[in-house]
Amino acid sequence: MPAKDIGAKFSCFKCGTKFYDLKRPEPVCPKCGVDQRESPALKGPPDARRGRLTAVPKVVQPIAPEEPFEEEDEIEAIEEEAEEPAREEEEV
Repeated sequence: MPAKDIGAKFSCFKCGTKFYDLKRPEPVCPKCGVDQRESPALKGPPDARRGRLTAVPKVVQPIAPEEPFEEEDEIEAIEEEAEEPAREEEEV
């Protein structure tokens, strides 16, 4: 003979006892008294563990171009300095 409708079957998340709620509005474990609606399995994951954060692109500041190195002016200045002592030696 089938059992009469005695409600939903539960397995207590705290002590492991199996029981029926007997169609009561609050499924409370008869052994330890814990409300089964507080089960951690029924709750979603905490907000901190929902997923990885998306990568935020870093803003890269453009580097200002430095003044171009003018080799020609510097080379000419060096050559002029080298020629001046040579001219003075020729005059002596």
